[in-house]
Amino acid sequence: MIHKKIDGGKAFDWGRTSADYARWRDIYPAKFYEKILELGMYKKGQHVLDIGTGTGVLPRNLYKYGAKITGADASENQIKEARRLSEGMDIDYVCCRAEEIELSGFDVVSACQCFHYFGHNTLAPKIAGMLNSGGLLGVMFMEWLPFDDKVAKESEELVLKYNPYWSGGSFKRKPLPIPEPYKQYFDVESREEFDVSVPFTRESWNGRMKSCRGIGASLSDVEIEKFEKEHLKMLSDIADEEFKVLHFVSIVTLRKK
Repeated sequence: MIHKKIDGGKAFDWGRTSADYARWRDIYPAKFYEKILELGMYKKGQHVLDIGTGTGVLPRNLYKYGAKITGADASENQIKEARRLSEGMDIDYVCCRAEEIELSGFDVVSACQCFHYFGHNTLAPKIAGMLNSGGLLGVMFMEWLPFDDKVAKESEELVLKYNPYWSGGSFKRKPLPIPEPYKQYFDVESREEFDVSVPFTRESWNGRMKSCRGIGASLSDVEIEKFEKEHLKMLSDIADEEFKVLHFVSIVTLRKK
């Protein structure tokens, strides 16, 4: 994938890091899921579509609450991992770009950690068409806070050493922006923003960083191996075996007009 506004146009492919993504990226805390439910999403009886589902993290963790869920992602490898991890759950998965999905009849469409990748001029009317009358669009993300957390800051600096084009760092708390095309089809219903401390071990934080766009999705195997070795050495110097990393969560719900 090449996106002109991301990583200076440097190509990346989430499918290259699907195995690590499946192992290390299921990290959202209980409060994150509780808030999604409080805001009226993934409830029993709802038909939910999760776009940019990756390895199906949201569908798998919210399945027990009774919604009928479909997950969609453009990467075949991500969908393969989602199906493997969802074995025994009645979750449907489709491999398709969000802008090209040909489905309808949903009460909720969710987009977690992926909204900035989409072509919104196409996607806004597409989502409106997929939702039932009065349906909800839920957009959410969770980002570490490098200016408040030493481990996050030094890990970012190491990513940039190996991939200077990576633009996924230096995040500061800010409201999740809703692009202009959605205003024609939706009204913003709620905004929730809060900090969470997410627990890691050195191994799991290394896995989280290795599976980020700037490393696992874009570098060669040799470069990834070098990063991993240097990152683990760095963590042994600056972090206990178990620690927490401060993150910021933003969740916005939009109601179809």
